[in-house]
Amino acid sequence: MGERKHWEEEEKEKEEEEEEEEEEEEEEEEEEEEEEEEEEEEEEEEEEEEEEEEEKEKEKEKEEEEEEEEEEEEEEEEEEEEEEEEEEEEE
Repeated sequence: MGERKHWEEEEKEKEEEEEEEEEEEEEEEEEEEEEEEEEEEEEEEEEEEEEEEEEKEKEKEKEEEEEEEEEEEEEEEEEEEEEEEEEEEEE
């Protein structure tokens, strides 16, 4: 009788240890999954930020180009006016 009881207790202990190990493994897996999700979210955020930056850059470039064009047009107009004035003076 004593032998069997002792063996049963050992079996019970083994089972409990295995259960604990399984629980620990599950917890570790969950933690890893959470970490992966966080990393993915961070990556997505970074990508979005980069895209926004690119958009801003494009906008800025566009504005600068428009400004340059306007300046060129103004200069051309001024030159034309000067030419006209010179022509008038000649007459």
